Amino acid sequence: MSEEGDESVVRRDRFSGGPARAFMSSLAADRRIFAADVAVDRAHVVMLDEQDIVESDTASEILSALDAVEADGHGALPEGEDVHEAIETAVVGRVGPDGGKMHTARSRNDEVATCIRYRLREDLFAAIEATLALREALVEVAKAETETVMPGYTHLQPAQPTTVAHFLLSYEAAFARDTARLVDAYDHTNQSPLGAAAFAGTPFDVDRERTAELLGFDGVLRNSMDASSARDFLLESVSALATHATTLSGLAEDLVIFANKGYVDLSDDYSSTSSIMPQKVNPDTLELVRATAGDAASGLSGLLTTLKGLPRAYNRDLQRATPHAWDTVDAVSEATAVVAGAVSEATWPAETLESAAADGFSTATGVADALAMAGLPFRTAHEVVAAAAERAGDGTPDLATLDASAEDVLDASLFEYVSRADVERALDPVDSVASRDSAGGPAPAAVAAQLDEATAELDAHRTALAERRDALDAAAEELTTEVNTRV
Repeated sequence: MSEEGDESVVRRDRFSGGPARAFMSSLAADRRIFAADVAVDRAHVVMLDEQDIVESDTASEILSALDAVEADGHGALPEGEDVHEAIETAVVGRVGPDGGKMHTARSRNDEVATCIRYRLREDLFAAIEATLALREALVEVAKAETETVMPGYTHLQPAQPTTVAHFLLSYEAAFARDTARLVDAYDHTNQSPLGAAAFAGTPFDVDRERTAELLGFDGVLRNSMDASSARDFLLESVSALATHATTLSGLAEDLVIFANKGYVDLSDDYSSTSSIMPQKVNPDTLELVRATAGDAASGLSGLLTTLKGLPRAYNRDLQRATPHAWDTVDAVSEATAVVAGAVSEATWPAETLESAAADGFSTATGVADALAMAGLPFRTAHEVVAAAAERAGDGTPDLATLDASAEDVLDASLFEYVSRADVERALDPVDSVASRDSAGGPAPAAVAAQLDEATAELDAHRTALAERRDALDAAAEELTTEVNTRV
């Protein structure tokens, strides 16, 4: 057994000291990919054994040493420039010089790229699962609030009546696209760089497809220079997360505004109070969710800036790229879970919402639509209703005001075109919503169709995620079997 202790097997005495060593080291930050590195080392050693590149006895010793390193944990690693160097140093310390054969036919360049992808897969799983839970919460609340009429806004001004279900499903549809983007990011991440070495491949007869199989990757990146240097999978992942965080921020903002108006009551579990004003119920968690969009945008900007203009192939700048992804995926996944809880536990006061739904003459478009359906050009109908709105000031015009405006614009009574009953229905927020039954609209029947589609898409995404999870589990089981037959 070697007694090399904490001496680095990579640097030896050269480049081993000086004030820049701590600055260059990523060992502490690499705790996140410690398990990934051990798995990558195992798969690589199994392949080296299978390809007769490393003797079976040596492979067995290395794999046994890796078991011990894993059991001791990241905290027991010797000092090193990064986790890859530290693990190799620990293995050599247990096995002796032959432990260095673990690094045959690879570089830390392809090794770290593989470890990052290996770990990021798990983080993307967590992010995707969080979006699915949020969408499920939105669907469940929408089912319960299909007929709960509420005000709808554009430019934060009363616009048209809608329903709580229609409002929530508008976000569910956006989050479904977020899920799809994250699944795409996962699939592009799940390609193996291992075997590319520093960037120019290796003269050893490696089997890159075998290590990809043992690590659960869907395939290998075909160009070795691209494989070692590419970090666009990080960009795609962080971009998808930043997009999702932006959607989250919009929903959080709406809920904060609605809480202010008394349109939604947030659970105490997702609120707080003032240190001196005991009556306050503040939507603090949702305000923090809004801020998470800034964190995600910052991560994306930092990553883009780090990667901009880097020459091929590997550059040490890439060491600073990965933390942007870790920070972003953690923050956004947590924020998603918080919003899902807030939505699930919120209550929507139906009477308050219905009473506010007609504010600002929000049924004006319905009256114009009724006139247009009777044959009047829509622009003329719009002019009639606009004149009535001006006459009524801040309120909703009554039938007499509407009729007077029609006389001014049409030189005819309003009721030569529509019946009083039709106008009264158009002015009623509940009837107005019920009439808007076009595909994607707020009418209960249209919402029911949206719920069916949302549920089907949720099921499809859950199945897709389960299939990918099962594939990783099967690969992990195969790797464990191959290691156990050698130690």
